Amino acid sequence: MSTLTAPIEAPPVGPGRPAYRVTGKRVLSSEWAKLWSLRSTWITLGLGLLFLVAFGLIASSRYKSGIGSGHMDPDFADSTAVSLSLFGTNFAQLALGVLGVLVMAGEYSTGMIRSTMAAVPRRLPVLWAKAAVFGLVTLVVGILGAFITFGFGSGIVSGTPAAMSLTHAGVVRSLLGAGLYLGLVGVIGTALGALLRSVAGGISVLVGALMLIPGLVSLLPSSWRGDISPYLPSNAGASMFALTHDSTTLSPTAGLLVFLGWTALALAGAAYRLVRRDV
Repeated sequence: MSTLTAPIEAPPVGPGRPAYRVTGKRVLSSEWAKLWSLRSTWITLGLGLLFLVAFGLIASSRYKSGIGSGHMDPDFADSTAVSLSLFGTNFAQLALGVLGVLVMAGEYSTGMIRSTMAAVPRRLPVLWAKAAVFGLVTLVVGILGAFITFGFGSGIVSGTPAAMSLTHAGVVRSLLGAGLYLGLVGVIGTALGALLRSVAGGISVLVGALMLIPGLVSLLPSSWRGDISPYLPSNAGASMFALTHDSTTLSPTAGLLVFLGWTALALAGAAYRLVRRDV
């Protein structure tokens, strides 16, 4: 008696599952999408641009009225079209820096950071991508705002001692320097958000570093103040877009290098904590 055994057919093999890899381009694309999906991004970027343009035009108008009335405010006596146009930089830096903190620290407050790090286990690409994306956006906003403000502001002060055009020496460099400064402030805000993992903490440190510490340093003896003040983040950044310089300020190149050093220090601290501590 024989037994017939039917041949066993192998199950059909379907198409292989596509392999998805985490690449720098994909991380950048993800961070770009997340940035523009937040309503706060549009609002705060708009405020930063508004501060830069509005305060620059207000300063230009005030200078023009002072010239016409013959009662010039001493603070505006030596102003130029560039310095008047960039008067709102100190206000714009707060809006853009705060948004940088929110971009990173906001993920910790909502718990979204766990999903982000699950998708990108190496962690550091997330920090580099966030800093690069937000830094580029704030750079564009800063440069756009600086040139728009100068275009209208130079028209307001036309015919006055402050009048200047883009062809004057140092004007384009100053406007680009202001945009670069705002871009780096955005990167520092992002780094502080990753370092402190707290929106309130990051904003407090940012405001303290840019606005409070220079005031405290002014209370030091003059011999100390002269050695410390030029290297503070805000003062080094201001020298990047200042049209003229003296012995108490850094040159544009030196100011850029110092401010890049502060930016690198903030990023290094953020990277260290991101790698060493759980999210």
